[in-house]
Amino acid sequence: MGRPAKPREISLSTTPTPDALAELQLGDIAYLDGLIYTAREGVYMRAIEQKAEIPLELPKQSATNFHCSPAASINEDGTFNMGAVTATASFRFAKWLSEWMDKSGAKIIIGKGGMTSELYKSIFVPHCAVYLSTVGYGTGALLGRGIKRVVDIHWEKEVGLAQAMWVIEAERMGPFIVASDLEGNCLFERENEKIAHGLDKIYEGTKPAVLKRFGETDDRKDEVIG
Repeated sequence: MGRPAKPREISLSTTPTPDALAELQLGDIAYLDGLIYTAREGVYMRAIEQKAEIPLELPKQSATNFHCSPAASINEDGTFNMGAVTATASFRFAKWLSEWMDKSGAKIIIGKGGMTSELYKSIFVPHCAVYLSTVGYGTGALLGRGIKRVVDIHWEKEVGLAQAMWVIEAERMGPFIVASDLEGNCLFERENEKIAHGLDKIYEGTKPAVLKRFGETDDRKDEVIG
């Protein structure tokens, strides 16, 4: 058997053109350049539920929303310290994303673990947006190397440092993996299906499980994690 093809590496602007988004393929490795803002439930609740004015000119300044909690602080002189940027699970914010994309014009959402093709097709596709996932755990410091500088922070008094909207100037920040495309296809579902297809054969001849997984299920396909 030949060696598997090496994933393509893509340099992507945080204000991407429609053509740049259309060229992305599932499994591509993306590195980002430009302004990235962090926004998660604190920002979404303030902007959407409380109707606060977004303190950035979006999407002109940035069309890239990172679901993360930066390891960051504000110095007494108003300057910033930021090292690692650790992604958080994006599925928790799905209920806000459609309206957020309407308000912000976001075209790239970054986070951990991805979402389902159902959510990609119902939320991302109508907004011509894609999802980028961090690659494994423990990559916060690696991603931190792509921070050229912290430009600003907004709403830290209202929602706290972890939930605030941090604005980061990125320079080749990554790697991120393209987990959805403009058609709403899901990388993790595609790859999990390939793995799950052969599970029964692998377990052929073994005894049934004595205990269910975490007390919930003994379906071996549930052991496949995206």
